[in-house]
Amino acid sequence: MTLPDRQPSHRPSGSGATVVFVPGLGLDARSWAAVRATMSAPGIVVSLPSLGRHAGTGADLHVEAQARRVLAALPATGDVILVGHSAGCPVVVDVAARHPGVVGLVLVGPVTDPRARSWPRMLAQWLGTAVHENLSETAVLVPQYRWTGSASMLRGMTRIRRYRTDVALARLSVPTHVIRGQRDRIASAQWCAELTRSPLVDLVSVPRAAHMVPLTHPRVVVDSIERIRSGLGGAPRSRVPGEAHAAA
Repeated sequence: MTLPDRQPSHRPSGSGATVVFVPGLGLDARSWAAVRATMSAPGIVVSLPSLGRHAGTGADLHVEAQARRVLAALPATGDVILVGHSAGCPVVVDVAARHPGVVGLVLVGPVTDPRARSWPRMLAQWLGTAVHENLSETAVLVPQYRWTGSASMLRGMTRIRRYRTDVALARLSVPTHVIRGQRDRIASAQWCAELTRSPLVDLVSVPRAAHMVPLTHPRVVVDSIERIRSGLGGAPRSRVPGEAHAAA
């Protein structure tokens, strides 16, 4: 089995859990650059086939197979906080179900809403979200999509779209933050509200943001990570970040 790419960890003594990032569909470590630059301990980015790397012919792109690749890349010891974006969210949820060292999850713009499994519905959600993204994101996103390849992305989403993230998350007992931009149609308000039925799940809504929150509002993601680090991540509440967060 080919192991996923790993970025070096910067984990000073006493800093607590290692943070592990999994990119979204077609994205790679560059999608987490702003978040990691905002953190004092930027952690590890695990790129996977179709989620940051080209998927070779015959590569198993099911969520469970991707989760096994992440497990192979995790530190041998110590606690872990997993942070996923978009199609990376079901992967980190599945990893959390398999790894006892996972102490928290941050899910940014999570998929997969079972009402949006069909290609027409997914395309409609994407178009409805894309019009709210910043044009400046293009320079960051397009090179990543080219690196991963459209065929890899298509195959990856074909495997991911039927995974029941909601069912898997409901079985976990770790503090979880679900972050969505208020203009995000991919991670809709209804879908994210359904994910937060557990008292361990905290919903964070980001004003004026769409799907690419790690690029546009990295401080919000870091705040959720730090709240889990400090033991506050399990509080059952929803919140809207203040103006300082929205301007990050």
